[in-house]
Amino acid sequence: MTAAIPAIPAISGLSSLTTAAATTPAAVSAGGGSDFASVLGKGLDALQASQTNADTLAVKAATGDLTDISQYTIAATQASLATQLATTLTTKGVEAFNQIMGMQA
Repeated sequence: MTAAIPAIPAISGLSSLTTAAATTPAAVSAGGGSDFASVLGKGLDALQASQTNADTLAVKAATGDLTDISQYTIAATQASLATQLATTLTTKGVEAFNQIMGMQA
């Protein structure tokens, strides 16, 4: 005899992507959809901040205001890696969603 698997609750609170995120892993795992949305929003904010920092340093390097060019190189690399990570996570999420939807057909 197999036990019933409980249904996955709906993701709620996606409109609040810019709200403050939970800071501890226990708080994130204990909550529901709003915590997921907060963590997602925090990640997107961090991605935007790294890209903005790289852009600012690029302008400073181009105008000659940046004394240490390695600062720009590091910031550009961090922004690139963060963008690649976000793209990979998005792709994997869509693949997982499509696989789950294929199971229901």
